Amino acid sequence: QVQLVESGGGSVQAGGSLRLSCATSGRAFSTYAMAWFRQAPGKAREFVAAIRRSGGSSYYADSVKGRFTISRDNARNTAYLQMNSLKPEDTAVYYCAADDEGGVPLSAYDYDYWGQGTQVTVSS
Repeated sequence: QVQLVESGGGSVQAGGSLRLSCATSGRAFSTYAMAWFRQAPGKAREFVAAIRRSGGSSYYADSVKGRFTISRDNARNTAYLQMNSLKPEDTAVYYCAADDEGGVPLSAYDYDYWGQGTQVTVSS
């Protein structure tokens, strides 16, 4: 059984920063590609960032490039999303996801395991 638990969400002013964490159970964490998605009310879940199992390559949605950074610590079975220069448009529930196929898919349908989400609210 694989479980993902997000933490670090909250409310911030525009221009502020938050760091999200995703703690993952299981011995196979180091073999998973990890990703973050987000979903705003009334909108589809969208890709935010992903990182290969080795941590050597990462990918970002155009809307967050230059502001967000995804990272992982395989020794701690944890993935992170550092969010800087936050905008009101970033307000959403953020979800951590894992893919056990080892690739870095950009579609939510390709991920095998999901956390319950953490709310991020950015006020103007």
